[in-house]
Amino acid sequence: MLSPEDRLQCVQHLLQARRQRQLARQPSRSFPGLDIDDAYGIQELWVQACVAAGNRAVGYKIGLTTHALQQALQASEPDYGRILDDAVFRAGEPISAALFLQPRLEVELAFMIEADLQGVGTSTRDVLLATGAIIPALEIVDRRTELPRAITDTIADNAAFGALVLGAARIDPTRADLHWIAGSVARNGVIEETGVSAAVLGHPAAAVAWLVAALARTGRKLEKGQIVLSGAFMRSIEVRAGDEVLADYGPYGKLQVVFT
Repeated sequence: MLSPEDRLQCVQHLLQARRQRQLARQPSRSFPGLDIDDAYGIQELWVQACVAAGNRAVGYKIGLTTHALQQALQASEPDYGRILDDAVFRAGEPISAALFLQPRLEVELAFMIEADLQGVGTSTRDVLLATGAIIPALEIVDRRTELPRAITDTIADNAAFGALVLGAARIDPTRADLHWIAGSVARNGVIEETGVSAAVLGHPAAAVAWLVAALARTGRKLEKGQIVLSGAFMRSIEVRAGDEVLADYGPYGKLQVVFT
């Protein structure tokens, strides 16, 4: 367990990396005793610093929602980070690649929460009933630290959240078969990855239910008005300035992003 001073030092290094666009040393290397509780504590301090600077926390992103990713980081469950308002974009809106250090892009679904969710017993059905709409979305993942990274480094680094891009389509959570929403992503006209939403813990809403339980362990809840990115259902692709990305969700529309 780290001291409050050590946690604050980690936050300062991560914030400096973000400002200066230079990768910081992994927190786990600077503080070998860093554990999961420390990592989430550092993340919370990072969010508090951003809010103090004028941002708003508007939701959560869920990561490590496939067995392969959990194995790669020797994790036993997913992780989560916070979404800030200045990192939410709309489809078609140009995005500067210079905002990020090591940007990659993931195809996901965003849950628009319209009723509070709380408790370790929250079910997939509870999530669907509390969701006003599901929106095709892209997550720009970014890291502010050097490699290799332990799971604690990823969590402390706000679960590698960079930005969220929301599409225009609204999917009714009670009518769509969320197991089988298929998609593809093309970069500069070439399809890079394809996948299906069942890759996210078997059902994207199951990832949201996991998040509610994880928050409950710290006395928190998922609140009305928040956005939740449920996790990637295909591998991430690298993006850079000049790239044009098109995610195709079939009957649920397409989502385009241009990086400048």
